[in-house]
Amino acid sequence: MKTSLIVVADQSRARIFKTETASAPLIEIGALTHSEARLHDRDLTSDLPGRIKGSGHIGHAFEQATDPKQHEIDLFAHRLAHYLEDAQNNQQFNQLLIIAEPSLLGYLRGCLPEHLKKTICFELAKNITSLSPEQIRLYLPDYLPSH
Repeated sequence: MKTSLIVVADQSRARIFKTETASAPLIEIGALTHSEARLHDRDLTSDLPGRIKGSGHIGHAFEQATDPKQHEIDLFAHRLAHYLEDAQNNQQFNQLLIIAEPSLLGYLRGCLPEHLKKTICFELAKNITSLSPEQIRLYLPDYLPSH
């Protein structure tokens, strides 16, 4: 019997489910939140951009290297990746299924280690975090793949 871990996430929240059999209902076992990802850019930065003195008397606004909102999504993706790696190290699952908001899924793919990527048997780029476990189950294959 393989234990499947199902992650359903958006940019600021991840719900973690597990199931023991191929067609069993999902059991929610945890959640992670990152409320900073919900904030507007203006709330994530404390100040206006600095200014750089150019040649003569002309100054230029200093631009941030990364978008603050994207940075927060990246931080959350790394936190979620660490959570999943710990769960794998503690042998809490055999296979992983991920349903995530498209931009978070992209960041998450970038931070998952190779050994964890090998456990992924299903991915879907969709934001369904607000749905019930029964509704989420409808987005998964009828019978979870045997990875």
